[in-house]
Amino acid sequence: MKPAFLAAVLLISGPTLAADEPKAEAPPAVQYAPDPDLEHPAYTYRTCLDLSGTQPDKAIELAGKWIGLGGGEAAKHCQALALVGLKEYGEGATRLEELAASSKQTATIRANMLAQAAQAWLLTDEFSRAYAAQTTALKIIPQGTRQHVEILLDRAGTLAETGRYDEAISDVNAALRVEPNNPEAIAFRASAHRMQGDLDDALLDAESALALNPTLVTALLERGNIYRIQKKLAEARRDWLRVLEIDPSSAMADAARTNIERMDVDPHASVKD
Repeated sequence: MKPAFLAAVLLISGPTLAADEPKAEAPPAVQYAPDPDLEHPAYTYRTCLDLSGTQPDKAIELAGKWIGLGGGEAAKHCQALALVGLKEYGEGATRLEELAASSKQTATIRANMLAQAAQAWLLTDEFSRAYAAQTTALKIIPQGTRQHVEILLDRAGTLAETGRYDEAISDVNAALRVEPNNPEAIAFRASAHRMQGDLDDALLDAESALALNPTLVTALLERGNIYRIQKKLAEARRDWLRVLEIDPSSAMADAARTNIERMDVDPHASVKD
């Protein structure tokens, strides 16, 4: 049961080694990997990061050249992300963890590397390694920051994937103490409550999330799931149809569509998260 804020692919947003440098424009599709611009390392770094998400084969070539020319941590960071982009998830995650351990950068940047490593581990269903990376990140990042909240919520998702719902809810609660009006976190807690069979608290959370954001598809999907279990079929259909209306191409819409189809065939069918 992955929360909506858990990335389906590795994100490179957040603190980077050149966080204070001007951002380069996203590079167009290229036939050959560009050469590192040693006079403008921040530009090279951002270009390499962008390519790691769009053309990872070009990014890994660029990173390799840059490492050979003394690109240091920035080049190694991009190389690790490019490996993830090439679906070498374990190798990319391992390199991100190693870089975070040896880096001289700030705690914020090192924690971001660990969070990225955890996302890569999740793509191979290595939940224990993802949890370990997230836990290490939480130990070094200042508490009460936006990044701390994001990693807490990511770890909650990892815990939920292995059925550790009490611990997942504990992490969400810790995040909500910092951001009490975070609707996505509240919607995720609703899912965890439902998985525990606590439908009253689940519905309360789903409705609280929707009070904060009436178009939040994760909360609408979740409330529909709860209604379906409560045999309130009309209400469930209404929420799922609303998901399809708001974001028809999303994973939430796919789940809503499947749930409607299942319910039409068998009113007692299980729901899809």
